[in-house]
Amino acid sequence: MHYSLAVKLVCEMLGTAILVLFGNGAVANVELKGTKGYRNGWIIIAIGYGVGVMLPALMFNKISGSQTNPAMTIGLAVNGLFPWSEVIPYILAQFVGAIIGQVILYFIYLPFYKQTEDTKSILGTCSTISASGSHINGFVTEFFGTFLLVLGAMFILNSTGVKSTPAVGYVGLGFLVCSLVASLGGPTGPGLNPARDLGPRIVHSLLPLKNKGNSEWTYAWIPVLAPMFGSIIAIFLFNKIY
Repeated sequence: MHYSLAVKLVCEMLGTAILVLFGNGAVANVELKGTKGYRNGWIIIAIGYGVGVMLPALMFNKISGSQTNPAMTIGLAVNGLFPWSEVIPYILAQFVGAIIGQVILYFIYLPFYKQTEDTKSILGTCSTISASGSHINGFVTEFFGTFLLVLGAMFILNSTGVKSTPAVGYVGLGFLVCSLVASLGGPTGPGLNPARDLGPRIVHSLLPLKNKGNSEWTYAWIPVLAPMFGSIIAIFLFNKIY
């Protein structure tokens, strides 16, 4: 079935909003003071992001491809697997979805944002932070994390067995994201997705909270550019192997 670009964009927007709601929502549940999940551990965050990627894939993959990630969109386009004419609309839809998802989270967790005094915890519910303070370490983490995410996704979703049973591939994708966050999430979060980081960072900068701290804009370019480079190289390698 053929879907119009408008329908695809709505799906990308909704998919990215779901990703942010589940992923950043899990972070908020763990990091914000007074929540039911306060300080209950990193595994909750890993599961949140894994499911946050898996569900949109199950819902929208046949319509828009459920990219929900500008790094994936650009990587596909650079390697000739996605039309350039749709790149900017897709990316805009993804950013709008990320912003909408974060705004919804703000209102859901507003009582707990007000209780939380740790500015890093508040920023962490929106965007990535370098735990070491090193921009180099942040770039390396985001680059290799996205490289593994995109390369793994391309092979999982294009394997012969998965093509006959697509849902299996989407579940596998969810486990891939969950594992990446659990294993490589220590240094930065991680973002692995420019929209998931930059959209909520913009929301954070606008939040009317006296104890939110700064939005760390000097670091913000890293979770935008590093995932793009990682995705381009991963899809190039996939094309050479597959």
